[in-house]
Amino acid sequence: MQYEATSPEDYINQLSEERKAPIEKLRKTIKDNLPKGFEEGIGYGMLAYFVPHSLYPDGYHCTPELPLPFINIASQKNFIALYHSGLYAKPELHDWFVNEYPKHCKYKLDKGKSCVRFKKFDDIPYSLIAELTTKIPVEEWITIYETNIKKK
Repeated sequence: MQYEATSPEDYINQLSEERKAPIEKLRKTIKDNLPKGFEEGIGYGMLAYFVPHSLYPDGYHCTPELPLPFINIASQKNFIALYHSGLYAKPELHDWFVNEYPKHCKYKLDKGKSCVRFKKFDDIPYSLIAELTTKIPVEEWITIYETNIKKK
């Protein structure tokens, strides 16, 4: 689902009542644990956490006028999605997350390359997402992006 939001608050205000609380809690979890240097905004119609142009002027290779994406949260039709680019780009982070997930959630992991889908809003593993958010500092994310993704 695409929202026409101009700010994170605007995005949240457009959500149904059942989705506001889990999205707000995910947002707070990420903001409270996001390494220094990343910023929050709207990207691709979702809540976005990214490397600003002031730290990485090249921006995202697909759309250089946009900042380098890192984490996104979206309210999709049948689930809430957490997109974490590091899960796709850093195999050891992916493996850690997959191994830790069952310790934090009673439901099977529903995951794509960088997307984790939550269909049961009352069982989102916020403490695991908090820890995941801390795992890649901004400088490391830029290096991973330049060596593993930008060249492809």
